[in-house]
Amino acid sequence: MTPQQEKIVRVGPAGWAYDDWKGIVYPPGMPRSLHPLQYLCAYFDTIEVNSPFYRPPRPAHCVAWLAKVAANPRFKFTIKLWRRFTHERDAWPDPSEIRTFCDGIEPIAEAGRLGALLVQFPWSFKRTPENRQWLARVLDAFAAYPLALEIRHASWNRPEVFDELARRRVAFCNIDQPLFSNSIKPSAEVTAHVGYVRLHGRNAADWFREDAGRDERYNYLYDVAELGEWREKIERIREMADEVYVITNNHYRGQAVVNAFEIQDGLGQPPAEIPASLLEAYPRLLSLARAEP
Repeated sequence: MTPQQEKIVRVGPAGWAYDDWKGIVYPPGMPRSLHPLQYLCAYFDTIEVNSPFYRPPRPAHCVAWLAKVAANPRFKFTIKLWRRFTHERDAWPDPSEIRTFCDGIEPIAEAGRLGALLVQFPWSFKRTPENRQWLARVLDAFAAYPLALEIRHASWNRPEVFDELARRRVAFCNIDQPLFSNSIKPSAEVTAHVGYVRLHGRNAADWFREDAGRDERYNYLYDVAELGEWREKIERIREMADEVYVITNNHYRGQAVVNAFEIQDGLGQPPAEIPASLLEAYPRLLSLARAEP
């Protein structure tokens, strides 16, 4: 086995609580006692937890999530930082807000199940002196955790930015998003021991449309050629990082799960089984694996 083959690449979707996954990702008649997270961790070694973006999780919630993935010793969470630090920037958060968030995720960190804390800023967060200062404060506040930074505006695409992230050992999040004139383009940057990739889809028509809902923005299914381009980037990232997280965020109607299975297969990690309900909805997966009974 070569050193590259020994590197860990964890692939999984962003989130699990989607009503439109019922009957597609989650088979009809799935017992209520089977939690979606418990179901997904049988197929994937990571899931990005997005709910902390909206409110800090309670420690009890994280303890419950840990219990749901206990059967998969390879599993690690990535967690999205509360938007209070990335999107609501009128005033610097109170120290109690930092403590509340850290206390909430501490069970996962203590259990060794935190792959990365994702610090995701919007496209409107441009590289200005004020924003550079804000970013530095955020990275300082959460320096105790493995951090991954997602910035979407092209003004940050500068060598000195990558150098500073490497100095801080903060992972750069390589993203796929609808491209406009000032959008960060797909990349294969590694600035820490962790490599991070997020695929949002390419639905340019709805990405910045003000009246578009969440499902409309993320309604996109990558084709084989597009995934092939990303597979090459992920392989380059794997050469430079100790472990890699690949997160599919094109969640509408389970498309994130479809592409996650296809990425796994392309990286030499073919799924042993694929839910029959997902195969029925997306017959293109028939070439990857047999359906579970």
